[in-house]
Amino acid sequence: MALLRGVNVGGVTIRSADLAEVFRSAGFTGVRTVLASGNVVFDDPEHEPGETADDARGVLKRRIERALAEAFGYEAWIVLTHQHALADVVDAYPWTEADEVQPYVMFSSEQSSLDALLAFSAAAGEQPDRVAPGDGVLYWEVPKGSSTDTAFAKESSKARFKPHVTTRNLRTLRKLL
Repeated sequence: MALLRGVNVGGVTIRSADLAEVFRSAGFTGVRTVLASGNVVFDDPEHEPGETADDARGVLKRRIERALAEAFGYEAWIVLTHQHALADVVDAYPWTEADEVQPYVMFSSEQSSLDALLAFSAAAGEQPDRVAPGDGVLYWEVPKGSSTDTAFAKESSKARFKPHVTTRNLRTLRKLL
């Protein structure tokens, strides 16, 4: 599945039907979009599920980003994940969900970006939000209404992370499964 960064926020508006059509036109099957935040579940007939090597994943990532850029006229950034890996990430969420917080998972195509964000969180000391490492992700819990206001939120939205990092609410991820 592909998690697009920055779709339907910040001036990049893409209709779900148009997004799905780009994936179908690129040769993918079983295409479905989930919500309007740039989530595309698809099958790649050239690869078996769970068997895409890192280098093949890079080729696939660039192929999809190029198709999105051509179709919608913006510099597309995506993170790829597999359904089984996503299920493991969701199951490993480290905190009990509560009404007063937003549960997020941060994905990145570059582990170094997640490492930098984790280091920032550790150096920031006591904050209203919590960050924990996961398997290729960061878990982030933030008080409702503060997802753009905390020191960690501001750091994670900096331009240097834009091409590599995308964040999803845990409830959204469950809908992808």
